[in-house]
Amino acid sequence: MQHDASAEPRTALPGRLVYLMGPSGSGKDSLIDAAREALAAHHVAVARRVITRSAEAKGEDAVGVSPERFAHMRAEGDFALSWRANGLDYGIPVQIDHWLQQGRSVLVNGSRAHLAEARQRYPDLLAVLLTVEPQVLRQRLLARGRESLEDIERRLARSQQLQLPGEDVYVLDNSARLDDTVERLLEFLRQQGLLAGR
Repeated sequence: MQHDASAEPRTALPGRLVYLMGPSGSGKDSLIDAAREALAAHHVAVARRVITRSAEAKGEDAVGVSPERFAHMRAEGDFALSWRANGLDYGIPVQIDHWLQQGRSVLVNGSRAHLAEARQRYPDLLAVLLTVEPQVLRQRLLARGRESLEDIERRLARSQQLQLPGEDVYVLDNSARLDDTVERLLEFLRQQGLLAGR
């Protein structure tokens, strides 16, 4: 019988999960990279995703695996959270539960469509939605050269259609300077008690 750890609900853990989400091209990877040092200084871990994309593909610092390997890992309970989007499978390693149990807060690069399921497993998670103006998003998707024009149009359409529950989601605009976005993220985490004072 297959075991999927992501299906199990979780009671409150000593650490707090920060669930960062936003459309592809909104700058989640850039934000995580830019904030990584400040987060580490406050013992906030950053989870590395597992994705069914070639390890040679441009983009985030993720572990690339085959669809078969991903399915095996999911069946073995290797993921705390997993979902499928834009033709790819994404998984957050179950290691985050150990960090949370140790009292560390953890930032994950999540999925808007999977937020409800993530909240079932981590009821006290902090949901952060990274947004960007549509014309800026289109430019970023074109500039990174990862998808065809058809794929980009599909991503933009999906971004417009996907609606989030309005409650308890911190919206963070990343249309301008990345440094400003980083500081707003860190300030929000300070307000939530995850980081010490300035």
